[in-house]
Amino acid sequence: MPAPQGSSPAPAHRPFIVAIDGPAGAGKSTASRQLAARLGFAMVDTGAIYRTVALAATLRGIALDDDAGLGRLLPELAIRFAPSGQPGGGQRVLLGEEDVSVEIRTPPMSLGASKVSARPVVRAGLLELQRRLALAAENRGAVLEGRDIGTVVFPDADAKFFLVATPEERARRRHAELLAKGDPSTFEEVLADQLKRDRQDSEREIAPLRPADDAVVVDTSGTPLEAVVDALAREVRARQRRRGRGGGRP
Repeated sequence: MPAPQGSSPAPAHRPFIVAIDGPAGAGKSTASRQLAARLGFAMVDTGAIYRTVALAATLRGIALDDDAGLGRLLPELAIRFAPSGQPGGGQRVLLGEEDVSVEIRTPPMSLGASKVSARPVVRAGLLELQRRLALAAENRGAVLEGRDIGTVVFPDADAKFFLVATPEERARRRHAELLAKGDPSTFEEVLADQLKRDRQDSEREIAPLRPADDAVVVDTSGTPLEAVVDALAREVRARQRRRGRGGGRP
């Protein structure tokens, strides 16, 4: 019998799935990478996938609200992750054989990702890719970060977290990242772009940004990253122990 619509496949002994959602700048990307490294899990950055779709569409002159064009584009895209090879780990994002890790991390691509992620054709087209990357046979577990992991991509995830922080704190973090990359955007511009994306993500009809009913909400405002990762790891390991005793999913 096929899985119900909106549910993730559930093989007999699937990897342990961790869903980490939240708005831009809440720290979920960095926390997710560090959590995955600490647990020895695969890392699936779904935000990077949507950014890559926005980049590919822009390069091909496809409007980000052109459902027909996006529908033709998606089957042609070969998106994958590869180790960065740099100290501290991290991942490269590859579009075909081209490393687009830097190109997708610009403010225009942030807004572009929000726009394409609101298109049903894109969400449907990428759902299977996200699940396949997480459920790969070689994975003992997987951490997925995004905006609808716990509500849509893996509604039956073994652990769900929703990271939040004040708008000013999130903008400050993003502004510092952009300055380090040589981007001249002002704090005010970053905050305005962030608030615009928050509205787009929260008000869209398809998979709006919101915590799953059973997600653990973690406020990262003023909390050191290491402390955030410590808290997430403790919760995941507690759930792994419960699952090992037969108290969780197979």
